[in-house]
Amino acid sequence: MSEELLEKVKEALKKVADPHMGISIVEMGLVENIEIEDKGETIAKITIRPTNPGCMSAARMAMDARTVAEEVEGIDRAEITVEGHMMADAISEMVNK
Repeated sequence: MSEELLEKVKEALKKVADPHMGISIVEMGLVENIEIEDKGETIAKITIRPTNPGCMSAARMAMDARTVAEEVEGIDRAEITVEGHMMADAISEMVNK
């Protein structure tokens, strides 16, 4: 079940494009990890690593990733972790509010 959900989340994330490149964050390799956790609710835990530690679009991509992941049937909530960005902690906190 979670393997199927993982694939559905990965497919959904292909809809999120890097606004500067116009290419899917999945194709660009920015999605570092996806985990499905089930603890009473099904949570997609997604780690995104922008190519540039100062990327101005990191927050937008993270928010878009959360939105599309939460649209996947069977996912109750998505948690996005941004890594390798100079404001990673602030972006992750903002996106997951």
